[in-house]
Amino acid sequence: MKAFPHSLAWAMGLALSPAAMAQAALELDTVEVSASALGRSPREMAQPAEVLQGPDLMKRRGATLGETLDGLPGVHASDFGAGASRPMIRGLEGARVRVQSDGIETLDASTISPDHAVTIEPLLTERIEVLKGPATLLYGGGAIGGVVNVIDTKIPTAVPEKGYAGQLELRGNSVADEGAGAAGLTVGQDHFALRLEGAKRQANAYRIPGAEGDPRSDRQDGAYNDTDTGTLGASWIGDRGYLGLAYTQQRNRYGLLAHQHADCHTHGPRDWHCASHDDHDHDDDAGDDHDHDHDHDHAGVPYIDMEQKRWDLRGDLSDPLTGFELARLRVSHTNYEHREIEGGEAATTFNNDATEGRLELTHQPLFGWRGVLGGQVLNRDFEALGEEAYVPPTLTRNYGVFLLEEYRAGDWRYELGLRHEWQAIDARREPDSDHAGTSVSAGATWTFAPDYSLGFSLSRSQRLPTAEELYANGPHAATRTVELGNPDLDEETSYNADITLRKFVGRTQFSLSLYRNEVSDFIYAADTGHVVGGGYREVEYRQQDAVLTGAEGDVRVQVTEAFAVTVFGDHVRGKLKAGGDLPRIPADRLGVRLDQAFTPALDGQLEFYRVQRQDDLAAYETETGGYNMLGASLVYSGVLDETDYQVYLKGDNLLDAEARNHSSFIKDEVLLPGRNLTLGVRLSF
Repeated sequence: MKAFPHSLAWAMGLALSPAAMAQAALELDTVEVSASALGRSPREMAQPAEVLQGPDLMKRRGATLGETLDGLPGVHASDFGAGASRPMIRGLEGARVRVQSDGIETLDASTISPDHAVTIEPLLTERIEVLKGPATLLYGGGAIGGVVNVIDTKIPTAVPEKGYAGQLELRGNSVADEGAGAAGLTVGQDHFALRLEGAKRQANAYRIPGAEGDPRSDRQDGAYNDTDTGTLGASWIGDRGYLGLAYTQQRNRYGLLAHQHADCHTHGPRDWHCASHDDHDHDDDAGDDHDHDHDHDHAGVPYIDMEQKRWDLRGDLSDPLTGFELARLRVSHTNYEHREIEGGEAATTFNNDATEGRLELTHQPLFGWRGVLGGQVLNRDFEALGEEAYVPPTLTRNYGVFLLEEYRAGDWRYELGLRHEWQAIDARREPDSDHAGTSVSAGATWTFAPDYSLGFSLSRSQRLPTAEELYANGPHAATRTVELGNPDLDEETSYNADITLRKFVGRTQFSLSLYRNEVSDFIYAADTGHVVGGGYREVEYRQQDAVLTGAEGDVRVQVTEAFAVTVFGDHVRGKLKAGGDLPRIPADRLGVRLDQAFTPALDGQLEFYRVQRQDDLAAYETETGGYNMLGASLVYSGVLDETDYQVYLKGDNLLDAEARNHSSFIKDEVLLPGRNLTLGVRLSF
């Protein structure tokens, strides 16, 4: 039977009785979170999780992964203009939030610097899973903030019933004159299936609010984004599983906003001095980028020219060995390169050749315990060449083994986990580094009433320092800093406690979480207070004990069969135990969302939220004002012959508010986009 679109199925529920609607809501919430290893739904997990899919994902999709997820409770974006934006979870970012494609890291350079893009194309995603809080047991010690797991369709897992299945989506927006589209086709017969998909995005510099008069000054110079992605995948599919291989190539060009280059030189190993200069000739057409040429050197703004080639091998096999239910294999290899173009020349080149693999085995119940054991390996060869080669070439090897077990007794589900990993980093002309870390966790979910659950989790997680934290030594134009690493850094250890109350059936549903994350030897880039010249400041990687506390959640009330109200919000506070605040912690956020089904095929949404002023500041950090955001959307769903379709219209920042993202390194120079309308259509056949 052909699956109905999510919004159409929901709208059809208007004719159902309240009891039937409650049952439908229960069924919708049973979606499995593949990143949980044991395939649990969010309501069964001790750890809070969000799943974004169907029309909800379609409406939220942005040009980047960070933009797509920004607004989920506890999730923000550390954006760097139109082309680069990583998700932040509970105030943590970078290497502490693992972004992965079906269990394997993206293997790009996005954790190294905030101006480096995540190589995920939102238009080609089927589902996005967000695990909030430490997820180090399955995926590594770096993920003490959480995991974003992107599920795609590049490798077929089943032969289409009709022999073929496809999707097509086209969209455009007003704020950046963006045109974007994606298409995918799966064909198959007997035990073989082939997948071909691709996406293209071209967007000019986006318009900013508050500008009047000269039409050339109403855009954020350099905030453009051109992306091309193509994939070819194939699978052999049998009665007990599948094995598939896919090749993906992505090309991305986007502007480097507020990029302030300086001439820097050193008088000693850690004694840097910089002097500013104007690298670029600003012609008379500055800011007028309607003639979007392919040199992408708009107004002399530097830009990144990135290319990633990626191979993915995936396979699942049921009953692989006596005593085991499932074996799951994931292996990926990437060749990644991006060049930072300044004045028409490549000033800095980043290369990252990486391979990661993991094998999971799910064993059958043993004395009532069911679980997953497995291993993971990573090999990462990274180098930076040119003016901003502030990190020496490094070879990182990481190995991990893990075990996760669950036990059910009545209304209780218990979970225990253990992981140990080893890491060795070989650095050119620097002392080598060897670290090891052990992570343990315990959790329980109590379904104390038919419609309610209470989740508890306690964890001790260790994150091993990255090559950048250990060995950085030089200027970094994106953040306008001279970064000084510390090869004597130790592992950082997170002690996290989390409690989540959920109601998942009925006219009122909610998920409310409280957490406290104490981190011993927290590694952070401390501003030393030393101005080295040229607008650059000196930062040094240090370790101090820190604590992050917060709350997040949403409450949805189905007021009538056609109308629902949701209140949502989040709060996080990050402090050093010795005194002072952590940098770039997101401001508090509180909002309300109204959902209205006008007809069985047409539903709409209106959303308003307030982001508060952020004045809990780290040393030398500047305050960020609060702002209001208003958005709206309409989705019409239907069936034409055997093709499902959705036509959608959404508006963002309808108040044209001047807004700055406190978590962004460039928030004092760069505004978020102004009023925007997006029109799109999606077909599934």
